[in-house]
Amino acid sequence: MDRIIRMIINQVIRRFVNVGVNKGINHFAGKGKPAAQMSDAERAQAKTGRETAKRARQAAKITRRLGR
Repeated sequence: MDRIIRMIINQVIRRFVNVGVNKGINHFAGKGKPAAQMSDAERAQAKTGRETAKRARQAAKITRRLGR
């Protein structure tokens, strides 16, 4: 019985950590001006920032899988 409870608690904690990591990455990657106020260089930089954030989320997901 203790194993089942521990397994359920671990799944819940894992989901909270996943959500927290993703929200943190999105929070720091999402800062900036609206697209209408950006210059072309700023738009390009924002795009690379979004791509970097996507790769960071993927890396975090892989490391969480390896940690299981």
